[in-house]
Amino acid sequence: MSEAKHVNVVLILTDDQGWGDLSRSGNSQIHTPHIDKLAADGATMDNFHVQPLCAPTRAEILTGRYFPWTGVRGVTRCAERLDLNETTMADCFKQAGYATGCFGKWHSGMQYPYHPNGRGFDEFYGYCCGHWSHYFDSTIEHNGVEVQAPGYLTDALTSKAIAFIQDHQDTPFFCYVPLNTPHSPFQVPDKWFDKFADAELPLRATFHEKENLMETRSALAMCENIDWNVGRIREALQASQLTENTVVVYLSDNGPNTWRYNGQMRGKKGGCEEGGVRSPCSITWPGQLADQQVIKRVAGAIDLLPTLAELTGIELSTNKPLDGKSLVPLLKGNDQDWPDRTIFAQKVWGYNQPFAETSVRSDRYRAYEDGSLFDLTMDIGETHDLAGELPEISNKYNAMLADWRKRLPDHRFDQALPVGYRDFPMTYLPVQDAQPGGEIRFSSVHPNCSWMTHWHRVDDQITWHIKVNSAGRYRATLMYACSAENVGSHLELSYGEESLSCQITEPFDSEPKTGFDRVPRQESYDRAFTPLEMGELDLISGEGTLTLRCTELAGKEVGDIRTLRLELLD
Repeated sequence: MSEAKHVNVVLILTDDQGWGDLSRSGNSQIHTPHIDKLAADGATMDNFHVQPLCAPTRAEILTGRYFPWTGVRGVTRCAERLDLNETTMADCFKQAGYATGCFGKWHSGMQYPYHPNGRGFDEFYGYCCGHWSHYFDSTIEHNGVEVQAPGYLTDALTSKAIAFIQDHQDTPFFCYVPLNTPHSPFQVPDKWFDKFADAELPLRATFHEKENLMETRSALAMCENIDWNVGRIREALQASQLTENTVVVYLSDNGPNTWRYNGQMRGKKGGCEEGGVRSPCSITWPGQLADQQVIKRVAGAIDLLPTLAELTGIELSTNKPLDGKSLVPLLKGNDQDWPDRTIFAQKVWGYNQPFAETSVRSDRYRAYEDGSLFDLTMDIGETHDLAGELPEISNKYNAMLADWRKRLPDHRFDQALPVGYRDFPMTYLPVQDAQPGGEIRFSSVHPNCSWMTHWHRVDDQITWHIKVNSAGRYRATLMYACSAENVGSHLELSYGEESLSCQITEPFDSEPKTGFDRVPRQESYDRAFTPLEMGELDLISGEGTLTLRCTELAGKEVGDIRTLRLELLD
């Protein structure tokens, strides 16, 4: 252990960065000196695995448990929520007297107490859903209050993390930095993009015919920006003389979000092939962990909580048994007694769908539920199925996968949105968590960070299934957009026998924020919405349906709806 009074933790998580998106992984098309140096100063986990999508991996990092046991079933519409009876990494560090901060993309639940401030984090600066639609001067939140992040979002998140480190340099801190890139939209400042705008890229995706070169150029530019920000964090630790008593972990949450160079591996984000779940992970603690280590033993996101607890010496007391194990023996070079083990990867289909296919990874092999088996020490591209040649090994992994499938919980999950906590009186109910009725629809095929549109009929409605924690008086505010020719519609918000009515009297016809993307997108563009103070109503405790109706249509449509805010007044 360090001779310092305490050991700090900085955990940096990138979003959709593939194993091959770093120069240390052999990608000569990109230059990531700070991330490379971070790994060189500590241990490179060369066989480290996460899950195919964002929220499942985040659940495993936070809990040390495989995500299906934590309540997570997908990535949107409440399927991303971490069960409230799970103990998070932030809970553990906070109980040990650490200051805790999260700066970036949360994606483990939005409404309090699923919110980061309800899961052990003193400070939260970022956004809670799985996708953000605009990266310049973004409207995000700080501890539940909307704020504007200045400049490029990745830079702003890093700046807040650095300020947190500086503010707590004399006390122990856990600083979680889940950055937003290179997740789409492909927005990146000219300073980073110009280098790649016309670059020839000789290193191509494993299935090069599927690669979109402009997507690759954009992603690589975003990754070089990440590297610069990692350098800023390291400089801040050094300037505060915290380098030698701070453990820094770096990893990504899943494989690359597009087809691009990934070390000849098969698969990308969303799939449980090697390319979809192998993460560039390093663990660095100068003076305590030997540098230039390359650890080949299989490990995963589930191992980070027990590892960090042992490195920092905090007591690890959780509500549920862990699936992960401490990697400290490997980090200390004591792998003689390290047992053979396997790491499972589980694909999810999405909202309210059953679990999809599974794979399992050992030090050497990856096996699938279809019976296929690949030796990744010889065949990283998974091109030669060895199941027929190695029947005993294949049967062993088939049995493991069958047992895993039997143990998977039911895919259904609680979709009630919690409302009304006196410690957190403001509740945001975005339409991504609502149900559109009639012809109303989401603005995008991806509900995250979208709005509801095509409200042309009086008979149509928007509903939220809520669970009111505290009975009381609530103020309702609707975030809307409406053109001048459609102003005048009357709206009613009801819950049980309580209701209130209001009218849209002011136009607000904002334009989408186009022109920032390097690559055309499928998701909604960001646009501004304005508040409509609807009034107040009394809510009784318990579960019920909150319904937004149009009682009188003034024009061709009501307008577009982004969020309903409920504030507990008394």
